[in-house]
Amino acid sequence: MATLEQVDVHVPVREGEYGEKVAAIEPGGVEYIPLAERHGRPLDLFWTWMSPNLEFATIYVGVLGIAVFGGSFLSVALGIIVGTAIGSLTHGILSSWGPRFGVPQMVQSRGGFGFWGNILPAGLNSLTANVGWFIVNSVSGAFALSALTNGALPFVVTFTIIVLAQVLVAFFGHNLVHVFERYAFVPLVIIFGLATIFTFTHLQGVGFNAKAPLAFGGDFGAFMLTAGTALGYAVGWNPYASDYTRYQRPDTNRTMVGFWAGFGIFLSCIVLELMGAALATAAGTKWGPNDIPTAQMVNTMPSVIYYATLVAIALGAVAANVINIYSGSMSVLTLGINIPSHIRRAIVAAGAGVLGLVIGFAAQANVGPGSKYEGFLLVITYWIGAWLGVVLTDYWMRRGNFGDEAIFYERAYANWAGPIAMFVGGAIAIWLFADQSVYVGYVAFHYPQIGDMTFVIDFILSAAIYYLLRMSVFKPVARESISTTV
Repeated sequence: MATLEQVDVHVPVREGEYGEKVAAIEPGGVEYIPLAERHGRPLDLFWTWMSPNLEFATIYVGVLGIAVFGGSFLSVALGIIVGTAIGSLTHGILSSWGPRFGVPQMVQSRGGFGFWGNILPAGLNSLTANVGWFIVNSVSGAFALSALTNGALPFVVTFTIIVLAQVLVAFFGHNLVHVFERYAFVPLVIIFGLATIFTFTHLQGVGFNAKAPLAFGGDFGAFMLTAGTALGYAVGWNPYASDYTRYQRPDTNRTMVGFWAGFGIFLSCIVLELMGAALATAAGTKWGPNDIPTAQMVNTMPSVIYYATLVAIALGAVAANVINIYSGSMSVLTLGINIPSHIRRAIVAAGAGVLGLVIGFAAQANVGPGSKYEGFLLVITYWIGAWLGVVLTDYWMRRGNFGDEAIFYERAYANWAGPIAMFVGGAIAIWLFADQSVYVGYVAFHYPQIGDMTFVIDFILSAAIYYLLRMSVFKPVARESISTTV
């Protein structure tokens, strides 16, 4: 492992002075963070990853297990816990790499994919963050504001308010993102905590056994599908992990970095998704294509808590999307795009906001059963599972040693084992195990009781294929074998 001084010589270093400034635009793009700019504590990651999940999109993951997948409360609850635990664990592992390497997550991904091969996962992450999650969160926040004003503010106005707020925070960058999540944390925890208590109290003695009209494969199928969607929600943050830890010093306790990042996601997702599962069993709630999901909460809580929760949903949508826009903009720059400006990341973030605003006006895609939100979450697991199989195997094979880190930025560096393993492993897993409205895999079709196992299979296949290719066809060259002790 190279020393920090040796790394500084061989990689592009982020220009400008930023330090701990909050009311300043973060300079640079996806460059290495020098030691003089390092700051932050592991505990900061707790609210940085709690706040983005305190929103209605999280609640709706639990609703899906009951209202769409047809599971009992117990099977759905188990699916939520298992799926979230896996996604939180991998998020913690990836987060712990940030202080060590000082570069964004998708830049680290170049180790396993090569500079140009990394366009595959970085491009998918750009679409997922800047289009998929941007629309889902922004529109749910906009509808919450509309409901709060009883329709007095039209969608065009509320959507614009949400988008402008989140783009502004993401435009300023890393430090303001952390501060915003910290201050949003307190009201979000209080309001959603009360909403959760009232939801479960309302159902006391009623039981949690409501089922959807159509159950796909029985309780085990519902468990697997719920685990898949819960995993998709949690693991969706994985490609961003080191983006928020790369500023911490290399001598930081990286175990605690991983713990607080993973625990923040685990706790917030578990609580709100279980609340969603309970909400779906409440009498009077409706989950059809033409029903407004956020409006169903009025059935389980006092009006004052309901309206406070609508405010929290809008705030939570902003908290989630400042993360998506910030990391999405860095994924765009990781594609190899060269913008000749010292605030290139900020420029891309603003551009993503404009794009999202236009698409949002056109689509108005709510997170309801008719929006195929469940399909979106499962598709996320398909590509991220294959990507994780490659990056974790690559890290293990190198023993975490990327030498002077030059391969993170060398355009000539190629490692085609990564994109081949990701594409082949993912394609086989989707062909056999995908369970979507537009396509059902061979195994999923004949054995619907097993649910959607694509993530598990493509993770294993991609990891195995990558290992075999690196041991045979694409053996490491001398440049990758650099090993300088600290």
